[in-house]
Amino acid sequence: MRVLMIFVDGLGIGRYDLGLNPCTAEGLRFFNNFADRQRMEPLPFGGMVLGLDATLGLPGLPQSATGQTALLTGVNAAQLLGRHLNGLPNGKLREVIAQHSLLTLLAERGRKAAFLNAFRPPFFDYDPFHIIRHLSVTSVCNLYAGLRFFDLDDLRARRCIYQDFTNEALRRRGHEVPVFSPEEAGTILGTQAAAHEFCLYEYFQTDRAGHAQDMAGAVQLLQSLERLVAAALEHVDLEEMLVLLTSDHGNIEDLSMKGHTRNPAMTLIWGREMQAFASGISSILDVAPKILSLLG
Repeated sequence: MRVLMIFVDGLGIGRYDLGLNPCTAEGLRFFNNFADRQRMEPLPFGGMVLGLDATLGLPGLPQSATGQTALLTGVNAAQLLGRHLNGLPNGKLREVIAQHSLLTLLAERGRKAAFLNAFRPPFFDYDPFHIIRHLSVTSVCNLYAGLRFFDLDDLRARRCIYQDFTNEALRRRGHEVPVFSPEEAGTILGTQAAAHEFCLYEYFQTDRAGHAQDMAGAVQLLQSLERLVAAALEHVDLEEMLVLLTSDHGNIEDLSMKGHTRNPAMTLIWGREMQAFASGISSILDVAPKILSLLG
């Protein structure tokens, strides 16, 4: 049993609105899911679509620090703080992550796990514990689990991919790295997932696109992301692997507002134990416990 988890920041299930929701764009096959319209065709590769509650039982708009902590630990981080927290995890959330993160618990059980995002300089010039207040939830999870952080040499060797999986952002910063097509990046993702028991990849350009309220840019981004996901699915054995794409909150699916939404987090599931994973799951709080259960 293996699991590939693709975390897509700021992707919810919104209403079918051609003027506001880029998920309505013609040609999309994975993300064309809507709260007020029944899906007319099966999800490619035989997958399932779920909408998971991301509000965590609190008023206001869900935010990244508490949402991602909840997603990757199963602990209701917003209730712990009494509010939704944006940006990076604070001290209380880091304590939760240290004890309960999916990566930590898998590492303690001896599972072969990896966070497949590449990190660029100057990250490696510092002791990560000295800059922990500047690290995202996923990075803190990886740090406390004691797992390696992949660098640009790993990227060149195709052992990982960058948060901008084409590497164009890295090249604009002057780094000598190859340009990847979405298909090449997806192939790397699927190949590395097949070599581990659990892999996590984070993509957050969706959240940035939602804040920018740029319809054309958001559509192009979703099209590219779908190509990555399709290539990853083509390079894994779905009889032995569960592939999960999920989010921490909504955003890009409603460009009428700059902020996040209270829409359900779009969650797509494929492969082994798909029905078992989907059974009884209703919130982003259920994701980490389900994965731990399936991996024994």
